[in-house]
Amino acid sequence: MSIKKGRTLRSADRCSECGGSNLVHDYDTGETVCGDCGLVLYEQMMDKGPEWRAFTQEEKASRSRVGIPTSYSVHDKGLSTAIGRVDRDAFGRKLPLSTRLQMWRLRKWQIRSRVHSSVDRNLAQAMAELDRLCDKAHIPGPVKEKAAVIYRKALDRGLVRGRSIAAIAAAALYAACRSTRTPRTIRDIADISLVDKKDVARCYRLLLRELDMHMPIADPLTYISKIAEATGISGQTQGLAIKILSDAKSQRVASGKDPMGLAAASLYIACLQTNEKKTQKDIAEAAGVTEVTVRNRYKNLKRQLGLELPD
Repeated sequence: MSIKKGRTLRSADRCSECGGSNLVHDYDTGETVCGDCGLVLYEQMMDKGPEWRAFTQEEKASRSRVGIPTSYSVHDKGLSTAIGRVDRDAFGRKLPLSTRLQMWRLRKWQIRSRVHSSVDRNLAQAMAELDRLCDKAHIPGPVKEKAAVIYRKALDRGLVRGRSIAAIAAAALYAACRSTRTPRTIRDIADISLVDKKDVARCYRLLLRELDMHMPIADPLTYISKIAEATGISGQTQGLAIKILSDAKSQRVASGKDPMGLAAASLYIACLQTNEKKTQKDIAEAAGVTEVTVRNRYKNLKRQLGLELPD
């Protein structure tokens, strides 16, 4: 085997002797060899892997030094560097005054460099509001990412211009909850938002119309656990309420009715059957509906399903 030192044809990916492209890269010896004629094209291959070894997946993950994955819920998708406000070094020692002043100046210019256009400023304000809403409403991370994607689409279409950023962000979050079947009502989002429910609903309809979004029909089963948790109803009663709702859906009794009212009425019926002391007022307040709604849905379910309930 002939050896040709100090030369590499990795950019051309062809052998200089026979012109073949069948190159073999041996990462153990660091050589690049032509598979046709055996010519060693490159003797010192650069190892681009880590300098450490890992024998398990957990050990590999713990030694990895890569950054966080890109996130749509951060206005720059998490690609920039963030300088923290902790005025201490890696050992916990307090930084001297000159270093602290330098870090303050660097932090100021870092913030200015991250937000340098009107779109970036809009996204920074919207993502901060979205983060606040998700924290208040206990929204999961994937739902938050979907809401950020919806807001970015609305911004690209020019739907935010002339409208409240907080209203569009709240509407995007509600749209993400509806599309992922997360049990959050528009009233829940509006209560923690800076705008009224009417404005959130108007912006939500705008997003549906302009972005051509199709939402699944709200299922009352998703609200059972939410109401039961707020009123302290047992798991056995929740299971019975789910069975009542399933029977109502199979007999098409629930068609066209408010899902929250149906869930509240089914829970009230289940409480009557299990002798659990819960009033219509307690369940209606937890569901965010009126007692009249619970009473009407209760009478309808009782009549349509033929339920025998105690007076």
